[in-house]
Amino acid sequence: MKYGIVAFPSKQIQDLANHYRKRYDTHYSQIPPHFTFVDAFTADESELSTIVTKIGDIAKHFAPIEMHATRISTFSPVTNAIYFRIEPTEQINAIHKALVESLQHEQKHVFTPHITIGQDLSDAEHDDIIGQLRMVGVDAKEKIDRIHLLYQLENGSWSTYDTFRLTGEV
Repeated sequence: MKYGIVAFPSKQIQDLANHYRKRYDTHYSQIPPHFTFVDAFTADESELSTIVTKIGDIAKHFAPIEMHATRISTFSPVTNAIYFRIEPTEQINAIHKALVESLQHEQKHVFTPHITIGQDLSDAEHDDIIGQLRMVGVDAKEKIDRIHLLYQLENGSWSTYDTFRLTGEV
């Protein structure tokens, strides 16, 4: 089964992201707006208790995250994805690194904290939309005190397997 580790922003930021995702994100119905700490990985059910323990230990070490979405950006020309850029703080990077190392997971991409608002766009559509969205911009700050282990259902949507409160000092 496929799993991933994410943080969900507040309803206010999710509503803002969904305003764009409804029109520009083909995965809109599969998962709420989020930012990914560990991208999709495969694990057997027999490994889950160990994975849950490792994530729980990491969550107990780190304090809630100060998240700041500062601008709208894109991964073009690699992919036509558009996103809210999350400022990569030392803490966010440290949580990501701890999760990847603990789970011995090889990331497919360089870690770029973000909330996707558009993907699978044609080149022309991407170029038109990114210009408009950059003019609108984004500036949203908040504290996030939980990370989530998700699993992918047969229909492609994602659901929460377990939630971990960030209760540490770091």
